[in-house]
Amino acid sequence: MMAQLTFLAMTACSAALLAGFFGALHPAFDSFSHFRMHLSVLTALLALLLLASSYRLQAVAALVFAIACFATTMSALPRLSPQQAVAKPADRIVYSLLQVNLRFNNPTPKKVLSLIGRTNPDVITLDEVSGMWATELGYLASAYPYRILCDYPNGIFGVALLSRRPFAAGTAPRCEPRGAMATATIDFGGIPVDVAAIHLSWPWPKEQYWQIGELAEPLAALGETAIMAGDCNAVPWSAAVRRVARLGGMTLMPSAGPTWIHRTLPDFLRRYAGLPIDQVFSKGGVTILSSARLEDTGSDHLPVLVEFTLRPDSAPEDVHKSALAASDMPDKPRG
Repeated sequence: MMAQLTFLAMTACSAALLAGFFGALHPAFDSFSHFRMHLSVLTALLALLLLASSYRLQAVAALVFAIACFATTMSALPRLSPQQAVAKPADRIVYSLLQVNLRFNNPTPKKVLSLIGRTNPDVITLDEVSGMWATELGYLASAYPYRILCDYPNGIFGVALLSRRPFAAGTAPRCEPRGAMATATIDFGGIPVDVAAIHLSWPWPKEQYWQIGELAEPLAALGETAIMAGDCNAVPWSAAVRRVARLGGMTLMPSAGPTWIHRTLPDFLRRYAGLPIDQVFSKGGVTILSSARLEDTGSDHLPVLVEFTLRPDSAPEDVHKSALAASDMPDKPRG
């Protein structure tokens, strides 16, 4: 009887694993993909228990399948050190972006403000910006004067974008449908870059699939050089994240590792058994250099710090023309 129950459990886990690969057909299947890492481990453990039973052939097949499924998630495995994408170039300025899901009722907001002060990022993307956080973020107004806060209908899941660098001349930041996305064109030393903060809802049967459809137009409207970060409530290998990347014409950054687990569970489990649902996307002249998960700040998400550079040729043509014109001007007479 115990072997039969174990076999039924192994079969159910294997079916859930398989369903997760068909997320493009229906968002219900995609919901299983988010737990692929955990289901793979569980399926493998159940299969090992059955290797000495009459179900050994089925167990071997399930074990091989579980290992193959787990292999598709290895890029998001926990890391003890920052994920280095490429070496830092000596001839370019290195910029930084801090992505934080604040948690709307965070009991320790000063930990977040302290982290921002210590890391001093160029730009910050924030999720779950509630009324409480609108007040707390006011303390950063002098350090980050360029900002936009977008309200969500429930007053809890809003997004925000803060920048030490000015918005590009002639542009204005904007909030997208229902406060799920904030976008601004920021001037990085003469190179305009579209920066976006995004916060998606939970997967099916919640509204994530339909919300991505609502954001299709603003995602497609992102400029040729752009970087976007946020809590996608979806793992890197999911159909949802691939759809967001496709709509924005962007490339998904290699995962920094698990960033979320239920707030009642310890930080150790979040770092090594959580879900990697905070994502960073980029395109055009943006080159991601590294990413790292930072310390707990009282949220159920870990902050993610990203370093990146910009190719000089990502500046618009008129900027180059202005620079050339300035270089051709005669020196101003002295005296």
